[in-house]
Parts: sequence; C-alpha cells; structure tokens
Amino acid sequence: MNTEIADTRNYLKAIRLINTANEQCSFETGKIPIRQHIKASHFFAQTDVSTLEKIPHPAPRRQYVLTLKGKLRFTVSNGETFIIEPGIILIANDTLGVGHTWEIVDGNEWERIYIPLEEDVEDHFIAEKNI
Repeated sequence: MNTEIADTRNYLKAIRLINTANEQCSFETGKIPIRQHIKASHFFAQTDVSTLEKIPHPAPRRQYVLTLKGKLRFTVSNGETFIIEPGIILIANDTLGVGHTWEIVDGNEWERIYIPLEEDVEDHFIAEKNI
C-alpha cells in the first residue's frame, strides 16, 4: 500500500474503513479534497488508549478521525493492515459487525480528534484507482 501523502496541494491522504459482505470490515485507500466543507455539528478530542486497543470493535458512528500524535496499525477482518499517523485522515465507516482493531506501534500515545458525520452526508472520499 502506498502511504505517501496524496498531492498535498489539492488533497489529503485518507483511508476509509468499510463494511463488506457478512458485516466484515475492510478498507480503501484514497484522498479527500482540501477546502471541502464537512457537514458535521461538533467534534471532540481523545487521548485515552486503554479502552479499545487490540479489541475488535466497529466504529460507533460514521466519523473522521484526525490523528495529531501517534502511529497505529489497524487490522481489518481478513487480516490486512494499514498504518495511520499524522497526515493521514481515517474515515471510520465500518459501523456493523466485528469491525477492526488497532494498536500503537510507535510510542504510547494516540492524540486524535473525532468529527462525527451527520446522517446520510457525503464523506468526500475519493478511492484510489486499482491498476
């Protein structure tokens, strides 16, 4: 997987967690455009890592997760993994089934901001084209 930052003049690198058949979890890599209005009514920050690290769980809601500090490995249902770190936006859209796991792979902190998406709004994610 290419984790280089996507054309930073116009886009931010993004990874989107998704549900697949039988409520399994997978992910897509891509980007979101900069200067795009996100229809959300609030956001909140979190630093606690003790509650869900290494425990399978679905996202509690559709949301953007902006990592400010930390480097994490996410694992989805089929065992595939990806890395999230500052500069890569996570779009959590796997709200059904077993979900995903994550673990800190560098340091012991994960500072992040959650931006819950309002019901049925566009997440503006543009998936990479498969070659």
